[in-house]
Amino acid sequence: MIRFENLTKSFRLRSERKVVIDHLNLTLPSGKSLALLGRNGAGKSTLLEMIAGTMRPDSGRIVSDGSISWPVGFGGSFHRDLTGAENVRFIARIYGVDTDGLIAFVEDFAELGKFFHMPVRSYSSGMKSRLTFGASMGIHFDTYLVDEVTATGDAAFKSKSRAVFAERMKNSSAIMVNHSMGQIRQFCDAGLVLENGQVQYFDDLEEAIAMHEAIMAR
Repeated sequence: MIRFENLTKSFRLRSERKVVIDHLNLTLPSGKSLALLGRNGAGKSTLLEMIAGTMRPDSGRIVSDGSISWPVGFGGSFHRDLTGAENVRFIARIYGVDTDGLIAFVEDFAELGKFFHMPVRSYSSGMKSRLTFGASMGIHFDTYLVDEVTATGDAAFKSKSRAVFAERMKNSSAIMVNHSMGQIRQFCDAGLVLENGQVQYFDDLEEAIAMHEAIMAR
């Protein structure tokens, strides 16, 4: 369960303040993989970061009764001066999981070769996504936050990413941002539509997609 209580977030753009989440009150159900849909700039990534705790709201709070991943694919969650291996070791200690086991999983999964032992500042954006995705999939979370990560890499890596993510979804939930309706339909069974600072929940995924497409067509 994830509950938003009077959640508000805004940003100052030049001389104006843009509100992206506006006094949101909503409870998300457990055991669902949710597609988070909305136009570009609506605040989808901002909402994911607040759920993860990597960004603070202006007011209100988010309450959860389970463990939540950082936004998968968000390279900012890793220290750029540490190596990939050092970052993974640090994460293992924070989340209380076996360090050697997590390092071995991520090194094998991410396929970074020698770069796994080089500073993250030397990584491309795709390499950072592989590292963050591998690290998150190596830890059990009740809810995974996913931002376009299944699109990372070549065809073989995409296939491997989809397979491990589908395996995790057998026992966990997710909130996924993805512009591919095909992948949304593959991984999600309900939907959220973010528009004008408010989020509407749809138990029927196709209703959420239809609402999103109607907004985009305006």
